[in-house]
This record gives sequence, structure tokens and C-alpha cells, in this order.
Amino acid sequence: MEPHLQGEEEETLVQLSTDRRFPPIDLPAPEEAATLEPFSGSEGYQSLTQSAPFLDEDFVQTPKAGAQQGWRRWINDASGGLVTLGPSASEAESTALLERVRTPLTGCRRIVVLSRKGGVGKTSVTLGLGHTFATLRPDRVVALDANPDVGTLGYRIAGLPGRTLTELLDDAEQITRYSEVRKYTTQASSRLEVIASDDDARITRGVGEHEYQAAVDVLERHYNLLLTDTGTDITHSIIQGILAGADQVVLVAAPSLDGARAASKTFDWLEQNGHGYLVRGSVVVLNGVRRRMLVDLDRLAAHFAARSRAVVPLPWDRHLEAGAQTSLEDLHPSTRAAYVQVAAAVADGFGPAH
Repeated sequence: MEPHLQGEEEETLVQLSTDRRFPPIDLPAPEEAATLEPFSGSEGYQSLTQSAPFLDEDFVQTPKAGAQQGWRRWINDASGGLVTLGPSASEAESTALLERVRTPLTGCRRIVVLSRKGGVGKTSVTLGLGHTFATLRPDRVVALDANPDVGTLGYRIAGLPGRTLTELLDDAEQITRYSEVRKYTTQASSRLEVIASDDDARITRGVGEHEYQAAVDVLERHYNLLLTDTGTDITHSIIQGILAGADQVVLVAAPSLDGARAASKTFDWLEQNGHGYLVRGSVVVLNGVRRRMLVDLDRLAAHFAARSRAVVPLPWDRHLEAGAQTSLEDLHPSTRAAYVQVAAAVADGFGPAH
């Protein structure tokens, strides 16, 4: 066959194949198109020349979510996907709880952990809440020791020690990048970072309201969650600055009459000094709850529930009683679960920042 004839034959075959695969379509005349009935479920007839939106949720079938725990997951795995059992009620509840903890944030949220009574576990709650957020959220979490007396936050976290709050303040104007901030923090395995206060007797520089604000100005550019561990003297100038810039308060109370009385008086003081919005949006943590108690815990919780946004009991845990370095893995499962409840209650308040 001559080369030019072979080319003509190939062209003809291609044309025949195309005609066979895509037969002609009879389009309606323009005057007929107006009389067509709408498709079922549509709002009206659309021109054939107009492209409809192709949305994933309209066209792509989403596989049914299967159980990830217990015997339900075992059956799903054993069947090779032929059987898909949904999550149990407890698993669905846990998933919903995690979604609350992971509520998205824009900017930096300032959370102040407060108590006017010493020895109620305020620092432990700061660390437990910080570890929980850092473990379950993808963003950066930092805890700052702003106790004007001798703070112990830095001693309670394992990791290579960073520099102190005083050193951060000395260099604040030169710190512009996250990598530079990391020189001043200690990071735990949970990803929580801590900035310790000074306990050196030779340090004479006091940290007050303006110094705290200077530290916050640096930290809020690089972190989404800033937890502040405070002292017990809420009339101190540094506490005044902390409360003025706070978005939320976590009030720690012992599950006893004197602990509850001190916590309730703290609410009174906040309301009388222009911080009523912090009381209404607060989360109260009843820390150190034991199985058998003489105090009516339900009545204590009801008292604070009437003034705050949420009340969460935390069980007593022997690992926290020692006041030593503690990670989430060291705690009893019930304590870890309770901290997730605290984190979810706090995250429920992640609305617009103050």
C-alpha cells in the first residue's frame, strides 16, 4: 500500500471509531427548550450551556464511619470491610469530646489559672490542662509562670531547661521569630512549653503589670494558647495586668468548705472589680476529689455552676500529690480523662477574644 493511501486509511479508521463511540445528539431547538420540564429535585431548567457546580458532597459517596474501639472494630477488621459497625455510644461521646477540645482558634487565647488559696493544686491544673491541650491540639501551647513569689512551674516539667521570664524580658525587643522564643522555654514530650520564673535570691528585678504585658506581647505572636499560672495575691500589680488581658479564667478550688469559701470570695472580688465577664465565662475545677468525702460534692458543684460556665471535678491522684515532675502518662486513666473534660469545657469558651 502506498504511504499516502495508508495515511488516508488510518484517518478514516479513526473517524469511524469516533463516530461509533460518540453518536450524534439531537439537541432541542431554542423554542423547544423553554417547554422542557425541570429535573426532579432541581429548582428549574438550566441552560445546556451553563455548567452546574460539582460538589463533593453531592457526587462522592462517603464511606460509613466504622468503630475504632472494642469488639465492634474487631468485627469490622475481621470481615475485611464487608461488615461496618458504627461506633458505640461511649466512642461517639469520646469523639465529640475531642472535637470540642480541638475547637479552632484565631490568634492567641489567654487563659488564667487562678486561686486565692495555696495548696489547692493550681500549678498541677495548669500543667495538666497544658499537657492535654498540647497533646490533642495541633497548635502551639505555652504556660507562663507569673507567680510574683517563688513559682514552681519550671520544676514540674521534664526537658532541657530554657531561660527564665526575667531573661525573656531582657531580650524582648530582639525576639522576632519562634525559633528565638524557644531558647527561653522548656518543652515536654507532650509539646507543652513552659517559661519558668526566677527563684534566684540574687535577682532583684520585680515582675509587675508592665513586665508581664511585655512578655505577653512576645508570646502571643507565636502561640495560640497561653496559660498563666498565678500567685494567690490577686491584689498584686502583676495579677491586675493578667486579669485585664485575660480571655478566660480557670478557678481552682479544693473540694472542702474552706476551699469553696475562698473560691467563692474570689468570684466576689472579680465581680466587684470589673471582671464579672470572667466569672460568667469561667470554668471551676474542684481539684482532689476522693471517693469518700464528708462534704456534699453535688451541692458544692451546684453553687459554682450557678455563677460560672462549667464545673469539672478532678480526682485525687497520688502522682500529683508529690509535687514532682509529672507527665500525662504518669496519671491514672480517670485523671487523664478528667483533664480532657476540663480542656473541653475551656475550649467551649473559644469565642471572640476579649
